[in-house]
Amino acid sequence: MKPMTRITHLDFERVAQKTVKQLLLIIVTFIALYPLYWLVATSLKSQSDYLYNKFGLPWPILMGNFLTALRGGRFLRWFLNSTIITIGSTLAGTTIACFAAFAFAKMPFRGSNAILNFVISLMVVPPVVMIVPLFILYAQLQFTSTYQGIIILYVGLTMPFSVYMLTNFFKTIPHDIVDSAMIDGCNYFGILWRIYIPLSAPALVTLIIVNALWIWNELLLALVFLPRDDMRTLMVGITAFKSKLNLDIPVTMAGLLMTTLPMIILYIVFQRFFIRGLTAGATKG
Repeated sequence: MKPMTRITHLDFERVAQKTVKQLLLIIVTFIALYPLYWLVATSLKSQSDYLYNKFGLPWPILMGNFLTALRGGRFLRWFLNSTIITIGSTLAGTTIACFAAFAFAKMPFRGSNAILNFVISLMVVPPVVMIVPLFILYAQLQFTSTYQGIIILYVGLTMPFSVYMLTNFFKTIPHDIVDSAMIDGCNYFGILWRIYIPLSAPALVTLIIVNALWIWNELLLALVFLPRDDMRTLMVGITAFKSKLNLDIPVTMAGLLMTTLPMIILYIVFQRFFIRGLTAGATKG
């Protein structure tokens, strides 16, 4: 009977530990999702319903807040600006990072480690310390309130992390593949395009999502370097929109919800690749 009692106690401890973990996960999930619930619920309420029922479910459901938000500012123009800047910066940054990471990982040269370490060290430099010199430079070059100016800025700021992440992933791919491809007559560009890019799809998708999220939600640099109203990004426009309609919280929440939806959809669509990219290379030598 004693062995049976010991097994029962062990099973009870395992069940208790699993139950505690599940409860903690449920609590953390609730804390993470509640702001999104509040955003959606508030955007569907009238102003009077919000004042008397701030945390409850919306009733009656009011869809007119979204139309009011669209008419309350240059929402579509700001959305187009954010889309162009996010797509342009992400694609340009990822392309340049692929070439740089492949060179660092598979084409070592004298001083490559020192250059890579210098590039990685730039990740600790906060962008706010570079605003004044960059703004003076951009004003002299007439790059303020231009797509190319802000895209170059975002590419430069995302480059250190992009190169660091892709270099580490490329190093996990066996170098024998490079040797075999070169014996078959393939050059370095062909190896990168035909072999490394397909094998690195999870890491590339992860990098694209991370950079796109940061660029889409970035506020400070867009506020400083895109002062013209017709060149504002969605985040800057929503900030001004909120200050103009600060008394109508449901309309403001409707605008914020429309601002958030593209990134939520992006993550949901590429969630499988994103999770694989986060764990890629974790068990490889």
